[in-house]
Amino acid sequence: MISVVIPAYNEEGAVAETVAQVREILATNGFQDFEIIVVDDGSADRTAEVAANAGARVIRKPQNIGYGHSLKVGIAAATHDTVVITDADGTYPIDQIPALVERYRQGFDMVVGARTGAHYRESWLKSPLRAILTWLVEFACGRTVPDVNSGLRVFSRDSITPFFTHLCDTFSFTTSITLAYILRRKYVEYIPVPYHKRIGTTKVRLFRDSLRTMQYIVQAIVFYNPLKLFLLLSMILTLGALLALGGSLAGLAGGAMLAGQALIAAVVVFGLGLLAEMLRQIDLNQN
Repeated sequence: MISVVIPAYNEEGAVAETVAQVREILATNGFQDFEIIVVDDGSADRTAEVAANAGARVIRKPQNIGYGHSLKVGIAAATHDTVVITDADGTYPIDQIPALVERYRQGFDMVVGARTGAHYRESWLKSPLRAILTWLVEFACGRTVPDVNSGLRVFSRDSITPFFTHLCDTFSFTTSITLAYILRRKYVEYIPVPYHKRIGTTKVRLFRDSLRTMQYIVQAIVFYNPLKLFLLLSMILTLGALLALGGSLAGLAGGAMLAGQALIAAVVVFGLGLLAEMLRQIDLNQN
C-alpha cells in the first residue's frame, strides 16, 4: 500500500505520461493498493485536467506557492503511510520505484534515487554549484551524500510530518529532508538511478534556488548540529589570531591587538556554540 505524490506546475505536456507510467509499473509489480496524487501548484495551463483524465487524484492549489509546499500538501493528503515522491517532467525512472520501495521495507527510514548519467551532469554551470552544496551538506551530516536534492524518494508519511515546520516550501525541500533525516540519525539509503532529459522547460532558477538552498543548509546546521558550525567559525577566528600574532612578531603594526580581538571573538563564538548545543539538547529531551 503506497501513495505516490507528484507535484506539478505547468506540466500538461508530461504529467499524463508520468501518471500512466506510475500506474503501469505499480500494477505490473504486484502493488494492488496504491494511489497517485498530483498536486497542481497553481498551474496556468491544463495540468490539473490532464492529470485527472489520466486517472490521478488531483489536488488543485489556487496559487503557485512552491515545489516543497506542493509535496507537503500531497503527503498530508496521502491515504497510505508509505509515500513515494517523484517529478512530473519525465526525468526520473518510474520503473525504479519498486526497487526503492523494496529497499525501504528492509528497515530504512528513507530511500533515495541518486541520479546518474549524462543528463544529470550535462550543465557545466550546475556542476560547481552542486559541488558546493554537496560539500556543505556532507560537512553538516558527517557522511557521504551521493545526491543532495534528488526528487525520487520513499519514506513514511508519519515520520516526515513532524519535520514539516522545518522543511522548505521551495525547491530546497528535498535538501531539507536529507538534512533533517540524517542529522536526526535516521537510516537513509541511496540507490543509483538513471536520470532522463526533462519534458518541457525547467522551473528551477539556478542562482536564486542555489542561494536559498545554501541559506537553508546553514539554518539546518544551526538547528540540528549548531556546535559543528560554531566550532568551525571559532577555528577560523583562532587561525586568524595566530596569523595576526605572527604578523606582529614580524613587525606588523597593530598585529598584537588584532590577534587579541580575534582570539576573544573565537572564544565568544565557541561559547555561543556550546549554548546553542545545550538548547538543542533541552529541546530534544522535551520532545
